[in-house]
Amino acid sequence: MCKEEFLLIRAILVDDEPLAAQLLERKLSAFENITVVKIYSNPMHVVEDLQHVSYNVAFLDIEMPGINGLDLAELILNATSNVHIVFITAYREYAVQAFELNSIDYLVKPLTDDRLEKTIERVQQQLISVPQMQKKKDYVLRIQCFSDFNVMFGQEPVKWTTAKVKELFALLLTHHQTYINRDLLIETLWPDTEYAKAKIQLHTSLSRLRKTLETLGYDDAITFANSSYCLELTDFRFDLISIKQLYEEYPTVQDDTIEQFQQIIELYQGDYLESEGYKWSHTYATKIRLQVIELLERMILYYEQLHDYTNTQVCLEQLLQLDPYSEQILQKLLRHYIKIDRRTEAIRAYQQFKDQLDIELGISPSQSTIELYSQVLCVE
Repeated sequence: MCKEEFLLIRAILVDDEPLAAQLLERKLSAFENITVVKIYSNPMHVVEDLQHVSYNVAFLDIEMPGINGLDLAELILNATSNVHIVFITAYREYAVQAFELNSIDYLVKPLTDDRLEKTIERVQQQLISVPQMQKKKDYVLRIQCFSDFNVMFGQEPVKWTTAKVKELFALLLTHHQTYINRDLLIETLWPDTEYAKAKIQLHTSLSRLRKTLETLGYDDAITFANSSYCLELTDFRFDLISIKQLYEEYPTVQDDTIEQFQQIIELYQGDYLESEGYKWSHTYATKIRLQVIELLERMILYYEQLHDYTNTQVCLEQLLQLDPYSEQILQKLLRHYIKIDRRTEAIRAYQQFKDQLDIELGISPSQSTIELYSQVLCVE
């Protein structure tokens, strides 16, 4: 098979609004490496054609009658592992579900040519990376680490032989593709255990972890060199990597990048590995939270320039949740409430902040915050 044939993107479009599907088809026609094999206005017809129509990419609208795009994607992926999913929707709140279904991209209407071009590039990169040989795995490993730590293979959670094996995996995954010295692993995971015994426990846990990964089709995922271990996975999804890539790829907020910033915030459901209580993860959690805070601050500047008061308020409220003791953020939120005449919300926000400082830190708001609150009370 020649390279051009291998890289050809064969797509189906599924949208209950025919005009929207036709518009997308026209936009896709500008790309030489993609052909639209069929357009569906009824998602149930896609289910009927699962064994009869050949394609490697499905562009799915999410809000559709009968069966929504998320459920349809699950049916498609259960029928074949060789299809990539691209969601297209007018709504932004589905990013987490889209990630869980291993979608390759998530587009928000109205589509721009530049954004669509990036999607096509991602699809083609995925097609290039698929080995010519038959894949050992029918499912992709999916890992979520914000708030809860969920490792899924297909529709089933990965079963760990011990809690320490799970923690070892989390630690190696945090340093994915980077070697970690054996003694540092021991010091981190078995700090109170005599060295010789801890070394045995490390080797035992590594052996169990390797066996678990091998059952998922990940042979030789852990390598050893210069007294150090490295985990390197392929064909997997990890929300931390997704956030890092978006953070580094889009350093500023512009009209054509705001959607990616929103995806970062929607993926961030809580601190890194928060539910696991790993002491070693706190440093990484703080670093990631600060990055998300920085992204929110950039988004606020963007929305303020557009005079988009609704999204400005949403971002400010999210910012205060991430940094709940920041008087600077509270003051900015109060000024915003004053600006848009939301006196009730301003009073509620101040009282919650004041009570939290009193209960958790035993302190009161600063004089400047109190004076700003007085302005809130004076607003008629």
